[in-house]
Amino acid sequence: MIDLQLFTALITYYFIMFATPGPNNAMLTASGLKFGFYKTLPHLIGIPLGHIFQIGLVCFGLGNLFLIFPQLQFYMKILCFIYLIYLGWKIIGSFSLVKKDTKGRPLKFYEASLFQFINPKAWTIAITVASGFFPTEEKFLVATMFITITAAVVCFPSICIWAIFGNSLRIYIKNEKAKKITEYILAILLILTAITVLLK
Repeated sequence: MIDLQLFTALITYYFIMFATPGPNNAMLTASGLKFGFYKTLPHLIGIPLGHIFQIGLVCFGLGNLFLIFPQLQFYMKILCFIYLIYLGWKIIGSFSLVKKDTKGRPLKFYEASLFQFINPKAWTIAITVASGFFPTEEKFLVATMFITITAAVVCFPSICIWAIFGNSLRIYIKNEKAKKITEYILAILLILTAITVLLK
């Protein structure tokens, strides 16, 4: 049964998971800094879209694959690690004024959506929600729509915080040396995120 207590608990869980540091938020901060908030919007839209499909698939039984084949999670961690290392490497030198308009681009919405399927944190959210917050007394379709739509509604504003933060750095950091330092810090944070994902 869907009641206020369950709804409040689900919103709280989603906000904590979506707003806390992780691969998505590290990438959004870097994108906000490098390209600005508006150019990062497709990335911002793609993340909740990917979560909707991911959570829906887990509700329809895909989550059982992780129980049958636990090694799948390890391979996804490897893919996520490689991708985050690649992004960290791409950030280096990305703020050169000469190449500012020609090097790199923000993620497209479908790329951000697909990234969720190799993002271990996203799978943790999907599996936890489907097992711990699924209102079993409701009709299956209604219950699935409840947890997926709530995910999308909470996810978007929660992750916007990080893109806005990156965009704020872009606005206020005018000095080229300061931009370079920020660039290296973001690259290091992405690499540390990648290592955390791999070792977790």
